[in-house]
Amino acid sequence: MVSTKYAKYNLKFTLRTVFYAVLFISLSFTSCKSNKNITKSKSGFEKPNSKIASKYASAMNVSKKAIKNGDLYEFIDDWEGTKYQFGGLSKRGIDCSGLTYLIYQEVYGKEIPRNTSKQVEVIKRKYESQLKEGDLVFFDFEGKKFSHVGVYLQNGYYVHASTRKGVMLEKLRNPYTYKYFSRGGSVK
Repeated sequence: MVSTKYAKYNLKFTLRTVFYAVLFISLSFTSCKSNKNITKSKSGFEKPNSKIASKYASAMNVSKKAIKNGDLYEFIDDWEGTKYQFGGLSKRGIDCSGLTYLIYQEVYGKEIPRNTSKQVEVIKRKYESQLKEGDLVFFDFEGKKFSHVGVYLQNGYYVHASTRKGVMLEKLRNPYTYKYFSRGGSVK
């Protein structure tokens, strides 16, 4: 009888010890993700590193101070040049709606539909002059309504997954593509 009580006590003690050890280890990993010093701007976004801010400020002809959303521009920098692949959602290939879907998920923490025809349904339409960083811009290529989408940045530039050049920045008023520009707006 004594040995049975001792075995039960020993088992409870061992299980309790294992439980607390696992709890301590899991809390250690989740509460201490990084020692990185995160600097938030007034907009609430992480500031971009200097190299990325300079690169995109130069590309869009804006001041370095205008590049405020580090998460967005680091995402773009990471994906820039990724080839176009219809239905793709990885670094091996991505399509236009996949790119906007991932930007909203990873940068803005919002879920939007995966395909262009559904993404256009979740925007509050704006005039071109009212577009702000993060707004979606839609195009009607080859006579197909809302067949292409990108994310507006600033100073007339947007990022998109081009069928010829992959993920890239482009001027909204590019004469070749602007004639297909259909609408833009902010995600509701």
